[in-house]
Amino acid sequence: MKSSEIRQSFLDFFAAKDHKIVRSAPVIPADDPTLLFTNAGMNQFKDVFLDKGTRSYTRAADTQKCIRASGKHNDLEDVGRDTYHHTFFEMLGNWSFGDYYKKEAISWAWELLTSVWKLPADRLYATVYKDDDESYHLWQQETDIAHDHILRFGDKDNFWEMGETGPCGPCSEIHIDLTPDGSGKPLVNAGDYRVIELWNLVFIQYNRQADGRLEPLPRRHVDTGMGFERVVAVLQGKGSNYDSDVFLPLFDKITEITGVIYKGTLEGQEDIAMRVLADHARTLAFALSDGAMPSNEGRGYVLRRILRRALRYAKTLGCNEPVLYRLVETLAGSMGDVFPELRSRQDTVSKIIRAEEESFLDTLDRGIEIFNEVIELVRLAGGSAIAGADAFRLYDTYGFPLDLTRLMASEAGLLVDEEGFEHAMQEQKARARQDRKEKQQIQDGEGEWVWFSSERATVFTGYQSLEEDCALNGYCRMPDRLLVALDRSPFYAESGGQAGDSGWIETGEYRLQVTDTRKDGDSIVHVVTDARDIVRDCAIDPSDVVPDSAARACRASVDRENREGTERNHTATHLLHAALRRILGEHVQQKGSFVSADRLRFDFSHFSKLGDEELELVESEINAQIRSAEPVVKHQDIPYDEAIEKGALAFFGDKYADRVRVVEIPGVSIELCGGTHVDSIGQIGLFKIVGESSVASGVRRIEALTGKAAEQLMWKEYRELQDIRQMLKLKADEEVKPKIRELAESKKELEKQLQELRIGALSATLLDALDASGEVNGIRIISRILEHVDADALRQAALSLREHAPASAGLLCTVEDGKVSLTAFAGDLAVRDFGIDVGKLVREAAKYVQGGGGGKPDFATAGGKNPGGIQQALDFFAAAVRNTIAGL
Repeated sequence: MKSSEIRQSFLDFFAAKDHKIVRSAPVIPADDPTLLFTNAGMNQFKDVFLDKGTRSYTRAADTQKCIRASGKHNDLEDVGRDTYHHTFFEMLGNWSFGDYYKKEAISWAWELLTSVWKLPADRLYATVYKDDDESYHLWQQETDIAHDHILRFGDKDNFWEMGETGPCGPCSEIHIDLTPDGSGKPLVNAGDYRVIELWNLVFIQYNRQADGRLEPLPRRHVDTGMGFERVVAVLQGKGSNYDSDVFLPLFDKITEITGVIYKGTLEGQEDIAMRVLADHARTLAFALSDGAMPSNEGRGYVLRRILRRALRYAKTLGCNEPVLYRLVETLAGSMGDVFPELRSRQDTVSKIIRAEEESFLDTLDRGIEIFNEVIELVRLAGGSAIAGADAFRLYDTYGFPLDLTRLMASEAGLLVDEEGFEHAMQEQKARARQDRKEKQQIQDGEGEWVWFSSERATVFTGYQSLEEDCALNGYCRMPDRLLVALDRSPFYAESGGQAGDSGWIETGEYRLQVTDTRKDGDSIVHVVTDARDIVRDCAIDPSDVVPDSAARACRASVDRENREGTERNHTATHLLHAALRRILGEHVQQKGSFVSADRLRFDFSHFSKLGDEELELVESEINAQIRSAEPVVKHQDIPYDEAIEKGALAFFGDKYADRVRVVEIPGVSIELCGGTHVDSIGQIGLFKIVGESSVASGVRRIEALTGKAAEQLMWKEYRELQDIRQMLKLKADEEVKPKIRELAESKKELEKQLQELRIGALSATLLDALDASGEVNGIRIISRILEHVDADALRQAALSLREHAPASAGLLCTVEDGKVSLTAFAGDLAVRDFGIDVGKLVREAAKYVQGGGGGKPDFATAGGKNPGGIQQALDFFAAAVRNTIAGL
């Protein structure tokens, strides 16, 4: 039989024995905070076993979607390495809630396996709890199993408990011997794939007390679970679950993508990788289709781990691109009939998985290289564990979860220093709490300085000149850079939002390229990122305590183009600050800034977004001032109080000494500022705002360009405008905007017409669905999720149904950007004859999606933020309408 036929035959068998065939619960248990995932068929009936809930039936059967990748039941590490473990699987089950008990459960299980499915009785073994004589004798009396194939086991194998306390009882398992010669009796319950458990019959008859005592339950239950993938493999004569037609479509698709053919070996790395990909794709697709999302915590983190594990194995198949998302369509095609949510959410699930894959693959390759380097060093040193610091580097830099590093280390025969990893994690958190300004300082212990002078302060000469004859005061060699201190320097050190200068330090023997400049107390520290062995090879001898200045002589030169670009942007921020205060009001105050050679950013206090007209006013005023070419006056060494009295503005976050530097643009701006500036605002050339945004509550940000960068942007936009003119076939004197507005209005009208057609088609489709639905006392009921439909179309479709189908009621749902929209309707006859009030029902249904709403008896809407609860909302609504019509 095909797997689909096997599944159906199971359900048909129990339906014939008066079992209610129920749908699988979602793999995301919305109403059970103790579980990350649904991991057994009994989960949805847990309230019955705990005597906290009831059902309208006493017998049930289903196929349940299950995920076991966390907590007590975690098969993740075994997946791919054997024939029968999965993170996602189906569990076929049948239940009795205080109805039939051991006799029926045992005899029916044996009947299905041997009479319907024709499994050989001499290959089956039944295990019972060591003290469960009742089950032992029932196997002897109710079946024709060989008596020596009935085996007793203890608590570990044959006693089931929900938890430390609560419902529990003995269980009877059915195992099949797949050894070539039928000699597998010693392998029962031994964890050997050649003799595997097929079906577990749990008899819930006790309640475990806190003191360990077992008290008989007033009502006894049956809870059975059979591994669907396992029984399919057996019935199809396969030695592995992965060889059955359940996985064949996935393997075919993986082969199509990678060119690798599945051979079915246990040891082959490519076969292991294909099993991992097939299994993990199933887990991700089913979890995401039921509303889960990858994240950094809880079930979302488990899913992210599974995805990353799969991608790491995909490397074995030569696959360096996203691959899992391409398997979603295959899954929807092969399993969508049984689990329609796979088809309804196929596109969304594919997009989510692809985005996650792309994000992780960006760093995976380099991370694997680093990992291989680390294990090589560990082996060379004769070690047995990867250092915690190295594991943390893989986590922090390359996105490797600790368990992925642990897995890869295990494959290499190594351990991971997890205590060291946790220590490194805590250290990073401590560093993150430090003030950002500390990044500008040279931290203690970062490297050992070699000093050649007792005077370590640097005299800054960069206001007057961009070149300076100076002497080397000291240096510090770092693993990735060299730090150099001079006695005098024209280099501006990063401060007050202005980026540090770049340039060169040179003598006749060497030339160092400075890429950044920072302050460390009174020293200006020049950062050289590519020093090689220049300092070691230069004439300076570190053994000399204080070489004479001639031996330390050098020439420091600032990159003029870079400095001038920075100065243009810095002076422009002063103009911007002044313009904002004049146009928006005196409440505007600087809250932060950054200026470099190629751009400027200015944060300021303001209560609302700036409109286009306000931005245009600001930009126009600044450019008018630039054209005036006023001089920029720099007042050195002014008493702080005097500067403030003259109206100088202090900058956000800066600290000021008793004597300060003041930068003044006469008639425009006067501010306390230690940065470097142009001599005339005319040198800025051009000012262009390129962005306005919110930084925090009450704080806005403007980003802008000046000089050449602004000019290049203007030319780019001009060329694009000319291209648009040509595409629109406009003459030189014709305006672009009216034509574009005309096209936009035409597009809007077409979209409206298209929307009307869609709503008409959707209404017709739903009317057909109503016609095909069953009736309850003459009223047809529909509850449906609609893909690619917005909330407005949903409402229009519901209104159309209410008008054209008076003997109907329904709940329609759609999801847009994670937001759930519900629309309920009831036709005139449904309201008049049965008193249906969809306004009341939709409010109750909305609780399942963490939302609310309401309306009239014949039409109501609601919204929510939890797509994972949609199916429960639909089920609730449909059941409530049926009960209302039936008078319950």
